[in-house]
Amino acid sequence: MENSQKGFIPVMLTPFSGNGAIDYTALTALTEMYLQAGASGLFANCLSSEMFELTDEERIKVISHVIKVVDGAVPVVATGTFGGSISKQADFVKKVHGLGTEAVIMIASLLAAEQEENQVFDQRVFELFDQTAGVPLGFYECPVPYKRVLDPVQLQQFVASGRVIYHKDTSLNLQQIKAKLSLCQGYPEFGLYDAYMVHAVDSLKAGSAGLSCIQGNYFPELIVWICNNYEDPQMENEVLRVQQFVVDNMEVMHNVYPIASKYFLQKRGLNISTFSRREVGIFSNAIVKEVEGLYADYTALKNDLNIQLAIH
Repeated sequence: MENSQKGFIPVMLTPFSGNGAIDYTALTALTEMYLQAGASGLFANCLSSEMFELTDEERIKVISHVIKVVDGAVPVVATGTFGGSISKQADFVKKVHGLGTEAVIMIASLLAAEQEENQVFDQRVFELFDQTAGVPLGFYECPVPYKRVLDPVQLQQFVASGRVIYHKDTSLNLQQIKAKLSLCQGYPEFGLYDAYMVHAVDSLKAGSAGLSCIQGNYFPELIVWICNNYEDPQMENEVLRVQQFVVDNMEVMHNVYPIASKYFLQKRGLNISTFSRREVGIFSNAIVKEVEGLYADYTALKNDLNIQLAIH
């Protein structure tokens, strides 16, 4: 996706009702919340969406619903590879693209096993290219089933093919991100989106197209605000303050995620259940109190900086 404007790409949640069915009314409200916050695009059907706990039919329905709600306001990307033969993955990629996605995202760890060499991975990627002609693609260094991080030279060869326009980086390594950005200069349609808030500002300054982190499922407007203000010298202290607030609370936000995130959004006024199909642990009273403390601190920070997001 074009690296012309820094932006936040939320890794979307999937709301469920109490019986575990997808709650499409809540999905509409959630999608609208991201848009109201100023998201420059949406990543549907990702790990935060509990994509591995959805059926193929549900994946298609969720992506379709998000695209319908967005109605062209921002681009939508979505995962399209879930293992199996390359031909099977290619078929699903084409289905996802046919829904109207800007790019279909490939899960790096599902294109080659952990013990397989980069050469095997590269071969399968190019096979997938051959079987999905004309479909814009992207990579997600998803930590499940294991994390496979692309090295800068690998990424450059894929971007140079003209097929890859999106990369969600989870390397947690600013130097590696800088190397990727350096090698991928000259491809204006390509954008690297960083998942790691610890070095978010430095990553944006280095040339990342934006941020794509789970913290945006608590307070998307804060992540958008960083993207919008990181270059303003008059806002430097405030930007670093917001980044540090996010970093200081990362443990709370990762604990029992996405249940904790859904509870936080309840506190914000979103009509969403805390139900999750993933086994992420017990949402204990102690964790509830931590999330409520986070909500109080977030409210104070937001009010102090006059960062607004209305949820209706």
